[in-house]
Amino acid sequence: MIRRRDLRRISRGLRFRLTASYALFFTVLLIGASFLFGIRLNNTLQKEAHDALTDHWDAMKGYLRIEKKHEIDPDERALWYYDENDTEETTIVLDIKKIYMVAAADGKVILDEDDTPAYSEAFKEIFDTPANIRARVAKANPNPAAPNPGPFWDTRRDSDGEQFLIRSGIVWDQVHHRPYYVSLGSPMAQYAKIQSGFTWIFVGVVPSGLVLGGILGWFMAGRALTPVKDVAQAAQRISGSNLSLRIPTREAGDELDYLILTFNRMIERLESSFQQMKQFSTDVSHELRTPITAIRGQLEVALFTAKTTEQYREAMFNALQDIDRLSQIVRALLLLSQAESGQLALQKSRLNLREVAVDLVDQFQIPAEAAGVRLEADLPDHCFVEGDRVQIERMITNLLSNALKFTPEGGQVRLRVVSSPERVEMVVEDTGRGISTEHLPHIFDRFYRVPGSGTAPNPEQGLGLGLSFVAWIVKAHHGKIEVDSAPGKGSRFTITLP
Repeated sequence: MIRRRDLRRISRGLRFRLTASYALFFTVLLIGASFLFGIRLNNTLQKEAHDALTDHWDAMKGYLRIEKKHEIDPDERALWYYDENDTEETTIVLDIKKIYMVAAADGKVILDEDDTPAYSEAFKEIFDTPANIRARVAKANPNPAAPNPGPFWDTRRDSDGEQFLIRSGIVWDQVHHRPYYVSLGSPMAQYAKIQSGFTWIFVGVVPSGLVLGGILGWFMAGRALTPVKDVAQAAQRISGSNLSLRIPTREAGDELDYLILTFNRMIERLESSFQQMKQFSTDVSHELRTPITAIRGQLEVALFTAKTTEQYREAMFNALQDIDRLSQIVRALLLLSQAESGQLALQKSRLNLREVAVDLVDQFQIPAEAAGVRLEADLPDHCFVEGDRVQIERMITNLLSNALKFTPEGGQVRLRVVSSPERVEMVVEDTGRGISTEHLPHIFDRFYRVPGSGTAPNPEQGLGLGLSFVAWIVKAHHGKIEVDSAPGKGSRFTITLP
């Protein structure tokens, strides 16, 4: 047995609401179409009845004469002139005389040629009363050639409830110039039967359409919501260790495909964020372990073995150096994490790259001379880019610092900038020891250091974050960076900015 809570849950579901919308749409559509068709059918039937009665009226004026039957007859009679041997004429006259009445101006029914009242006995109750006839004849124009009121159309029912359409009008006696009142009727039973048949068809079609609309709506809604269910099921399967899941699109280019693409992009962003968090956690645990262990070891040694003030001072000095290195790592990690997560916003402005490059080359001249390395710059007179000055300076500083660090005495480092209307190309090249091919794909990874490189006494003092910053800065400025290096031939970093 279905519980009320289950019914409430089903009724609130999107599929149920879509199905109800389909059914309501079909119902309204069928009712509207049936209503319009009913009106059109009724108008058509009414017009057909009016046209048929008008045809009888026109035929009546050709066959009916109101005149004396013979010279000694004191009253006019309703005489019908037609060929009794002509089947068509006989049929027309008999159809007209089924429901008819001919009356004088005072409302009195005149006689027919067989001395009976000129009306249909079975339908005399539906014709006009004498008072109504007198009122209508009184409006008649005494000039037969002038327009007269009418025709008069009436819809009446007999004692059995059967409906009749009545057409009445003034007919003039051309000899005595007197008006007569003539009424012709037509039963509406056949038209009512057609209308009733349509009504019953309508009564049967609307519920069927409602059921059909509900079934079709349920099927179409279920089919339309299948991708949505796939998205929901995929979302339930996603976890921190299963962010590689993607939902294939239906290649329909509709709103559901757009929803799927949006969902997949969201998962990509989540995966990237999780990877950054995972990488950050790995980097922090890896890089902080060494200085923390060193600090702990030095302090323990000082605590248990130091005996003089100099020994304590030396232990504290070494611990402070490791703490300073630890602080640098933490600051660099936080800054890089903020940059990659989009929390570090760029403050772009129009920069003259020549001025920035000249200032930085001048700053590095002293450490370059101390290392015995020749530092040169090849710069255009003007070179403008849209960029963040602080980040551009950091990018150039990291590249020059690495080039000087890994270039032996007597080598050369060169900064070259080439400008064109579409882009700016900046090249930092050196004659250092170079990087082997297997290490090139990883040099922009955080904390990655090429084993055995560098000429400094303590090459491991570098954090391994400089090129990670460079890659992020280039990407944030919608540029690209390329590396060309080989052992013993130096390295060349080429950065292209819009």
